[in-house]
Amino acid sequence: MAKGRGGRGPTRMDKRREAEAAEARDKDEEREDEEEEEEAEGESEEGDEEGDGKKKKPSKKKPAPKKPAAKKATKRTRTPKEVRRRAVWVVFDNSNKQVGTFPFNQKDEAEAALAKKTEEKKGTFFLNLIKEEIKE
Repeated sequence: MAKGRGGRGPTRMDKRREAEAAEARDKDEEREDEEEEEEAEGESEEGDEEGDGKKKKPSKKKPAPKKPAAKKATKRTRTPKEVRRRAVWVVFDNSNKQVGTFPFNQKDEAEAALAKKTEEKKGTFFLNLIKEEIKE
């Protein structure tokens, strides 16, 4: 284990080295299998000699099909449900409390309510566009 890891397990580089070593072992095993097949073909050709001194033509043997690489299981994540939203005009006071809410197409009414609030009370009011969830 690497220094300073605090017992957190193997690092990414350690896992990569292990994977490369496993691939190298697989390649070595494939080479050994191919060599054994070639030796077996050579032995069968020697035994095929007939009395008249002619050898049979060696049959062309197709190499063993390579094993497909194991596919890693991909972790499926659930896509979050898309939340529908609508735009509304909201009149806020100085302490960010909502004083009035108006649909998006009623901006004139929202501005009129803002002007009325500023005349009635001494204080700061402002208008802001907010997107809120549509509850169904």
